[in-house]
Amino acid sequence: MSKGQHLYKRAKEIIPGGTQLLSKRPEMFLPERWPAYYSRAKGCEVWDLDGNHYYDMSLMGVGANVLGYAYEPVDEAAKQAISSSGMCTLNAPEEVELAESLLELHPWADMVRYAKAGGEAMSVAVRIARAYTQKDIVLVCGYHGWHDWYLAANLVKGDPLAGVHLKGLEPAGVSRELAGSNLIFHYNRLDEFQQLTEENKGQIAAVIMEPIRNDYPQDGFLTEIRRITAEEGIPLIFDEISSGFRMCCGGSHLVLGVEPDIAVFAKAMTNGYPVAAIIGRREIMSAAQDTFISSTFWTERVALAAAVKAIQEYRVHNVAEHLMSMGKLIQEGWVRQAEVVGLQIHTGGIYPLSHFDFENNQPLACKTYFTQEMLNSGYLAYTGFYASYAHTEQIVDSYLSACGQVFQKIAAILDKGENIADHLDGPVCHTGFQRLN
Repeated sequence: MSKGQHLYKRAKEIIPGGTQLLSKRPEMFLPERWPAYYSRAKGCEVWDLDGNHYYDMSLMGVGANVLGYAYEPVDEAAKQAISSSGMCTLNAPEEVELAESLLELHPWADMVRYAKAGGEAMSVAVRIARAYTQKDIVLVCGYHGWHDWYLAANLVKGDPLAGVHLKGLEPAGVSRELAGSNLIFHYNRLDEFQQLTEENKGQIAAVIMEPIRNDYPQDGFLTEIRRITAEEGIPLIFDEISSGFRMCCGGSHLVLGVEPDIAVFAKAMTNGYPVAAIIGRREIMSAAQDTFISSTFWTERVALAAAVKAIQEYRVHNVAEHLMSMGKLIQEGWVRQAEVVGLQIHTGGIYPLSHFDFENNQPLACKTYFTQEMLNSGYLAYTGFYASYAHTEQIVDSYLSACGQVFQKIAAILDKGENIADHLDGPVCHTGFQRLN
């Protein structure tokens, strides 16, 4: 057993769920084999606890390290903040500096609040919208975190969140009184949105959605939602936690041409440091003063300083163009390598957040086998790829060559009519939320 798996075995005994983030569970990638822990990382390279070296062609810090791991200019800004004390009775001036930068990038917005993580920032945005409208119901499209306001969707019959995020998200511990306060519609299903707005007319506190993730808006989807919410006086909240700072410097809505009333950022904005931002129009954001929203570590200086520098670096180096370019190479490469060996796959996602799916009767086993064989070749990889500024064409070319070799193995196994699972060194990976033993 590797040092990482040995430590993870202990972690499952003393940490409920084994990790703090579902997306970092080894079972989501390669049960019993995934390295689980890192000793250090630089650029897009990672070393595990046994000293093994890998190129990260998977999640890059679950989308947080868009500039690359241990990116020196940002880390240096953080170190300078540490040397000046990361916490004080007085406020950090970077609060204002970061706010000015965000408002410059988004001229439609007037005010900014901060949090530490994307999920809690979304909770802040929902609270502000409800305080402003004095209404309770929110219409929701996409994934927005673990908090009660969001998981409340699964208090009703069925599994409403299965179609927008993960299956099996049990709302255990969420107050039953919240049932019906969070209603789901699906991306590019304008008919669903229109029906919900009609059925709940005059009761809607906000419309909350990811402006883009896997698909581009079709048939005026976003523009029509913006028109209806404006006419009805409903705040439109864009969750830019995953999409922001990937297609351009700022929110993806700047590229899509639709302005919300509130936008929420985290992840790529900070290059791995914990700070999130809620920006919005003055009239709505001012409602934050009518409700108690306050936390000590939202004032911490280190992450704020890192975020200021990260945005500067993003602008200077035109990082978005690089992310789009690398993602395009990846998607086209997957298709090309699969076609060579006659393997059926489907690619999707915006280029910086690319993914592919195996189109056969053993997709989950194929996904696990792909991860297993790519790990043996020195890559942290699965069926998704989050582009970073640290990825180069040379690294991508080598990765795609390795993909082709694994695709060939998978095609050969399938051609023989064999079960892919019989070629795994452990169990098949998980696909959604599952309780760990």
